[in-house]
Amino acid sequence: MSEAFHCVEGVDLSQRFGRNLRSYRESLGLSQEAFAAEVMDVSRVYWNHIERGTRNLTLRTVASIAERVGIDPADLLAARLPPSAERTRNHAPQ
Repeated sequence: MSEAFHCVEGVDLSQRFGRNLRSYRESLGLSQEAFAAEVMDVSRVYWNHIERGTRNLTLRTVASIAERVGIDPADLLAARLPPSAERTRNHAPQ
């Protein structure tokens, strides 16, 4: 895999994706365990790998997570969550 594809501006895309998801989760005031179980319906260990960027996610998984939290996948890959994603935080998925 090309280094240019894997990294954007020196930041691993998996880490960027995970950091933005962590920021979203924290804005909801949820622990990692609660978010994994109640919002994502996955184990805390799996979710921890996603937030740390150590899980190699497929595009299908990225799209599925983005749909579940109601944020555009491109926003989750951005350097920081944009204001459009900030507004989404007020409407946490059930």
